[in-house]
Amino acid sequence: MDRVNLDGKPIQPISICMIGGGGFIGSHLCEKLMSETSHKAIVVDVSSDKIKNLLDKSLPWANRIEFHQMNIKNDSRLETLVKAADLTINLAAICTPADYNTRPLDTIFSNFVDAIPVIKFCTENKKRLIHFSTCEVFGKTIGSFLPEEYRKDPKYYMLTEDVTPCIFGPVEKQRWSYACAKQMTDRLIYAEYAENGLKFTIVRPYNWIGPRMDFIPGVDGPSDGVPRVLACFSNNLLRGEPLKLVDGGQSKRTVLYIKDAIEAVLLMIDNPDRANGHIFNVGNPDNEVSVKELAELMIKVYAKVADIPASSLSTLNVRSEDFYGKGYDDSDRRIPDMTIITRQLGWKPKTSLDDLLDSTLRYQHQTYSHAIKKELSKAST
Repeated sequence: MDRVNLDGKPIQPISICMIGGGGFIGSHLCEKLMSETSHKAIVVDVSSDKIKNLLDKSLPWANRIEFHQMNIKNDSRLETLVKAADLTINLAAICTPADYNTRPLDTIFSNFVDAIPVIKFCTENKKRLIHFSTCEVFGKTIGSFLPEEYRKDPKYYMLTEDVTPCIFGPVEKQRWSYACAKQMTDRLIYAEYAENGLKFTIVRPYNWIGPRMDFIPGVDGPSDGVPRVLACFSNNLLRGEPLKLVDGGQSKRTVLYIKDAIEAVLLMIDNPDRANGHIFNVGNPDNEVSVKELAELMIKVYAKVADIPASSLSTLNVRSEDFYGKGYDDSDRRIPDMTIITRQLGWKPKTSLDDLLDSTLRYQHQTYSHAIKKELSKAST
């Protein structure tokens, strides 16, 4: 049976250029496209490790996915690939907080300067663009500046795409280089839409979590690397080390399961009339948790998954400057207003925090525990 969109119209197969499509989000989106649609994926990335299982020539979708290994900073083939596609999805980014204040130049170039040609090629060739931004563009919440008696009201922490102001820390707090670069890209896209008719959708993810997120240091990433919080905590759990809580883990986040998120992205792909010209928060306001609470939940779930006593696992408070380096700063809470995406696409998240952590930590344990045990065994001899 042919697939139909939200307006009951048949969905025609299209060709999608996925820049950064070999990463965490891209690998899950490629799986979805290959297994449930007739769309073609032209994947552009520096590595195919996370999608290599999809590139086997014997698979039924082999003629619908192709991989181009390239760095978009200096490869002239990019414009040709954008021209060949009906839709470009830009996922390319440096998006690990440990890099924002230690590699601010790379962060700014990756998230703003390198996106400029992508936007230009889409505009000049009249191609549709879905661009991945971040919830960090909102920065700090209004609530964080209010007297204590007002801070329990969620409305001061709610982030709305077309209403909420963006509040960043001072320039010397280079952690905000990422958010500023992403916001400038959002503004450039909107300017191209307003002045030159670019068909765009901007996605603002709120802590998407699931299998294949980031890397485990020393196993499939640099031993001195610092991934995002889920992979950091997973690495600690796998090694039996204390989970490090930056500044006590008081910051709060809403967490969304990657498979729920990909459902939202597919709706954007298949419903251009409803998605074009919009910025969408994509998160789960029901899954709000402090970083400390997240660590405690992960300990509980991992103990069950690995069949070890939870009492053997612990947390440790560390200063942000010691963990991330000088210039680190952070937002306090990020609660997405879901009004626009619900109205336009009828999308709502489904997976609870307990369920998404169970699924993710089972994957982490199955994928990495043997390699970690082998590494620790070598170190002890």
